[in-house]
Amino acid sequence: MSTVGNSTNIFWHECPVGKADRQKLLNQQGCVVWITGLSGSGKSTLACSLGRELHSRGNLSYVLDGDNLRHGLNKNLGFSPEDRTENIRRVGEVSKLFADAGLICIASLISPYRKDRNACRALLPDANFVEVFLNMPLELCEARDPKGLYKLARAGKIKGFTGIDDPYEPPLNCEIEIQQKDGVCPTPNEMAGKVVSYLEGKGFLHAH
Repeated sequence: MSTVGNSTNIFWHECPVGKADRQKLLNQQGCVVWITGLSGSGKSTLACSLGRELHSRGNLSYVLDGDNLRHGLNKNLGFSPEDRTENIRRVGEVSKLFADAGLICIASLISPYRKDRNACRALLPDANFVEVFLNMPLELCEARDPKGLYKLARAGKIKGFTGIDDPYEPPLNCEIEIQQKDGVCPTPNEMAGKVVSYLEGKGFLHAH
């Protein structure tokens, strides 16, 4: 686990170029778009579609994908509750840095525990944390099973798999909720468009 908070004799060093300067340079407002949902709900698909749409509009974003981060930053972590919490804590801190740099940081992780997501929200001004809940039914996610993980979990070959034998705690007050309409899932472009509209309406896509 992290030893953050145990260090002594350290001091924060301010630099002359601040967040406002970087945002002016980029002509946008730094924020974190945190995409949460079950495995197979479409988080990575939405993250990539959103990043592409923002890029086409001239906005700089960066995707932090949960699986990708476990190849590097979080490769020493497993899937115990303690490791899941540390995984999310690290991503939250990195997301905060990206937002401070003036980027629109798109974090795409199952992040099953409400307290861990709320801890990440608390790192930023509340308006700068945009929680997007991909509220897709377990049956749909399991039918998709793009990585074959649900099948392994049902067979008992994976323990502590979210939605099967480990809980997913849905957001209570997310900024954006995306779900099926009349049994039909929105397309990636439709999902991205909903998030872009929110960001546009809140003024994140232009410097203030």
